[in-house]
Amino acid sequence: MRLSRYFLPTLRETPREAEIVSHRLMLRAGMVRQQSAGIFSWLPLGLRVLNKINAIIREEQNRAGAAEILMPTIQSAELWRESGRYEAYGKEMLRIRDRHERDMLFGPTNEEMVTDIFRTYVRSYKDLPLNLYHIQWKFRDEIRPRFGTMRSREFLMKDAYSFDIDKDSARHAYNRMFVAYLRTFARMGLQAIPMQADTGPIGGDLSHEFIILASTGESEVFCDKAYLGFETPAENTDFEDRAGLQATVDAWTARYAATSEKHDEAAFAAIPDADKLSARGIEVGHIFYFGTKYSDPMKAVVTGPDGKEHPVHMGSYGIGPSRLVPAIIEASHDEAGVIWPDAIAPFHVALLNLKPGDSATDAACEKLYAELGAAGYDVLYDDREERPGAKFANADLIGLPWQVIVGPKSLADGKVEMKRRATGERELVALDDCLARLKA
Repeated sequence: MRLSRYFLPTLRETPREAEIVSHRLMLRAGMVRQQSAGIFSWLPLGLRVLNKINAIIREEQNRAGAAEILMPTIQSAELWRESGRYEAYGKEMLRIRDRHERDMLFGPTNEEMVTDIFRTYVRSYKDLPLNLYHIQWKFRDEIRPRFGTMRSREFLMKDAYSFDIDKDSARHAYNRMFVAYLRTFARMGLQAIPMQADTGPIGGDLSHEFIILASTGESEVFCDKAYLGFETPAENTDFEDRAGLQATVDAWTARYAATSEKHDEAAFAAIPDADKLSARGIEVGHIFYFGTKYSDPMKAVVTGPDGKEHPVHMGSYGIGPSRLVPAIIEASHDEAGVIWPDAIAPFHVALLNLKPGDSATDAACEKLYAELGAAGYDVLYDDREERPGAKFANADLIGLPWQVIVGPKSLADGKVEMKRRATGERELVALDDCLARLKA
């Protein structure tokens, strides 16, 4: 993509309404535009990051055996009355009426709707286990939306919902998602720690929040430092191996880790002082097992091997992609701007032409632009008539993993400069070796 043809409305000054680093940098880097309180438009750069996060989420959900669907944002109030949550949910739910005076709502979550889909089509235990997921925009009328897309009213969520014949099978479904979440966040360059958590309005008696540590985190968290060195489950993890998955979950939950709502001072005090970690954290995922909380009132039953009807055991599993973007920025930035992990960077390379109009630099940049693109790298080519200093500052601000800098001085020696954004390391390489250096 040539920057002269791209829509990237970066800002030099920090907007006054931005309270935390990620909000400031997302506005300055031209990733989002706030339309009203807690409601944002996603601009091209931000949308590319969001799409890459979604792609990783999909790959890991599919790997764990979930099947993707898409449910509507507007839901009938009747389903929520069946479950008993319509009046109980609170003012966060946006209640509306259509032209026929039917009660509707802008969905804050989808347990009722997916249960209705399940009960319509599934009759036998032979069709289980089943896990359905979607990635969809939701709305919760937060009393005080803040921190940009970290805590907004309209937000993008991945929801998965599992259905099983009994509690043991449901626990295996829970473990599948637990391990899938560990892999998902690790692929995004995050060290996410699963912590005991409150179930809140979703309900149930088993829940973990996946927390990344950040000084601007919304809540205080407590854990054993050993979690920082845990290895991520491998790509070839066998999700059908119940004992193996349970062993992985046991290893990741054996040590103390809890949010402030579930904090146990006595248990934390038992940890050696050198191994204690008390910090601020950001929730990036939340998983729940809630048994028959919805299947009982909504009569979502299957015929079991005994010939009798059984309410299905359910769980739900959420990840907020639009929340993950600022969370990753909070964990990965410096004074100059964002530092994107390679896997979710909007582009892999910022190609900077320091002297547009010069035949040599233009030719070298065109060669690199074509070569890198053919090799599968997403390149943002800064071909604008702009001062080198402004180009450097812009490249640092948007935080692409690599900068390839083409200027007359180094090019006279047949070389270009390459900068690794995460470390600031620079090196001169031969023009023809640039692709090989990126691959290395």
